[in-house]
Amino acid sequence: MFEDYIQLLQSLITVASFSKEESKTAAIIEQFLQERDVLTQRQINNVWAYNRHYDKNKPTILLNSHHDTVKPNSGYTRDPFAATIEEGLLYGLGSNDAGGPLVSLIATFLHFYDQEDLKYNLCLAATAEEEISGKNGIELILPELGLLDFAIVGEPTQMQLAIAERGLMVLDCTAHGRAGHAAREEGDNAIYKALKAIAWFQEYRFPKESALFGPVKMSVTVIHAGSQHNVVPATCTFVVDVRVTDAYKNEEVLEIIRQHVDVEVVARSLRLTPSSIDPQHPIVQAGLALGRQTYGSPTTSDQALLTIPSLKLGPGDSARSHMADEYIGIAEIEEGISLYIQLLEQVILAG
Repeated sequence: MFEDYIQLLQSLITVASFSKEESKTAAIIEQFLQERDVLTQRQINNVWAYNRHYDKNKPTILLNSHHDTVKPNSGYTRDPFAATIEEGLLYGLGSNDAGGPLVSLIATFLHFYDQEDLKYNLCLAATAEEEISGKNGIELILPELGLLDFAIVGEPTQMQLAIAERGLMVLDCTAHGRAGHAAREEGDNAIYKALKAIAWFQEYRFPKESALFGPVKMSVTVIHAGSQHNVVPATCTFVVDVRVTDAYKNEEVLEIIRQHVDVEVVARSLRLTPSSIDPQHPIVQAGLALGRQTYGSPTTSDQALLTIPSLKLGPGDSARSHMADEYIGIAEIEEGISLYIQLLEQVILAG
């Protein structure tokens, strides 16, 4: 039985599933579940299913992970689609992020699928476009899934409990000046205005700090200005990467920034919000009882698009995500399935 999930992961790896191009991996997942008599639903490249004895009067737990991948980087020395196993390691694009967590959640879902008298329903969702935070991924199907109580989001965390995740805002900033000849006292240099704002982004500390993450982190990452050496530029644009903690909402951080800088600030999106789950939540307490540790995750996942409490948890290591020659250990997947099942048993079994 365990070998079925390794073979499933190998099948997923051998098919390219870049964000927005996941139709073939969605079909593989559909077929795998349907062959096991699971009634599946699909919207674009998102596949979901409920446990056989679904009861609308019970709360529902969402088990979610993604099957899209980034494109392989130039550092690969192996075929990213070969799905080879060597010395207990399965190599391939998406093996770690998030194929391992995905097949482990599928195994967990099927373990409970036929069981009666569960305290909770289970909803399994294998979703698309996570790597680009696309609108045709988990966000698209959430209205179709019904009321959800909380979620386990499958991402590589070494099976430790990520009880909070930073949100993300990308800001496009524009300093406005007035063009003039550089040889004369003309114009109003937009670069100098931008530099003042950039210095603020570097030095400012928000009053509230997260117990898990510390301060909100802001990084200026791109800057553009000027057309030629003898023209004072009228505009200077720059991009700021803002990692928002659970101490603030994205809207609050944006308002504070606009109050302090004399440049135009436009957020590309406010969708990727900080997320967290109460450390006293039963699923967290169950994980602690199994010897797991809690932490705050600096990386963004589909948690950012969920409005319910969510725990990020899965086999694999986030440090391997998007790396060349990506891999996951077979033993990691086996442990992941076992721990997922033990975790849920403490929460959803009646008695």
